[in-house]
Amino acid sequence: MTETALRRLSEDEKLRLGTEIQRRVGVKTSRDEPLARFTTMRVGGPADLFAVAHNLFELRGLVRFARARDLPLFLLGRGSDLVISDAGVHGLVVQVRAEGSRVEAPRITVESGVPMARLSTLARDAGLTGVEFALAIPGTVGGAVWANAGAHGADVAAVLVEASVISGDDGTERTLDPGRLGLAYRDSRLKHGAAGRPDVVAWATFALEPSDRATVDGRLDEIRRWRRTHQPLGVPSAGSVFRNPDQGPSAGELIDRAGLKGMRVGGASVSERHANFIVNDGHGTAADVRRLAELVRRTVAERSGVDLVPEVVFAGDWAGWKEAV
Repeated sequence: MTETALRRLSEDEKLRLGTEIQRRVGVKTSRDEPLARFTTMRVGGPADLFAVAHNLFELRGLVRFARARDLPLFLLGRGSDLVISDAGVHGLVVQVRAEGSRVEAPRITVESGVPMARLSTLARDAGLTGVEFALAIPGTVGGAVWANAGAHGADVAAVLVEASVISGDDGTERTLDPGRLGLAYRDSRLKHGAAGRPDVVAWATFALEPSDRATVDGRLDEIRRWRRTHQPLGVPSAGSVFRNPDQGPSAGELIDRAGLKGMRVGGASVSERHANFIVNDGHGTAADVRRLAELVRRTVAERSGVDLVPEVVFAGDWAGWKEAV
């Protein structure tokens, strides 16, 4: 499970760096900003420094400032597929809200902060098909490229033409095709950068196909109905906790067969509606969620011999965290 262990900024550093970011980049920062409200699981401690990038100019400026100051950086979209530790994230957390878009049919170019659900409706309105699956993905375009997100038998790799990526090493920006991004099942080379120095998606272009609006609307309605029937909507969760194995039953089926629906640790429980979802009753902590995920993983391995691989990212400072016994 992915996590980082980075040095906490001192109060003097927070004040100095925050002041410098506002002066040099033109973006206000806040100190010790609680992150739970920015995640779909509704757990997580504070960010040492927190800023919102409302456009690509601000995003590029913040990434390059962090590199120039050797300041650990963490990117946040809509906070899905993510569990932030109760101790929070050290360094600078940037929420990406760059949401520009351009349609040049049959292609659509969108900035990294555009919600995937909006991408699906932008395509529909332009008379294009191919990204209806994006309606079922609660994150942003940047996060979806980073993880090669997918749903309903489709994924980003199938429709992505190219993405512009700001290097976590030196702040330079390059346009990369899917091959150079290393897209694989729920994976990309972007997911494997150094802690605190992520490569950052700025924008992405998708190649779609012409279609009539009624057909696309029908497909979107099917996806909405499926989600209402099969997923625990309206309660805090991070989405699918584990990847589906390459062969055999899905992760949800394996968890269900192990009799784990309803299993609880603190305020976190395995959803009764979809076993590959962990939900938060509003009183759960990040530690509750992680302990339950580890318990599910261990139990499935014991009962079926399958070692489930996490899809959700456990981020932040997990030092001193203890797995339930």
